[in-house]
Amino acid sequence: MSAGGAFGGNRGARPVPPEKGVFPLDHLHECDLEKKDYLACLKSTGAQSEKCRMFSKKYLECRMERLACLFPVY
Repeated sequence: MSAGGAFGGNRGARPVPPEKGVFPLDHLHECDLEKKDYLACLKSTGAQSEKCRMFSKKYLECRMERLACLFPVY
């Protein structure tokens, strides 16, 4: 097997920004309300994320809607 690993990735190299996450950062704070609700739920449940799944879903939906506005599909 090559030094790049099974899937061609370079092990040990720092990731470039597109590889760090699915969504760009929310610099305009368009989803702050959803984010605060999710973080409050995590705090109140002792970081048991399964209990906060609906808040996580709302936050990710907000992010995906904003992403779709930035990059429309033609």
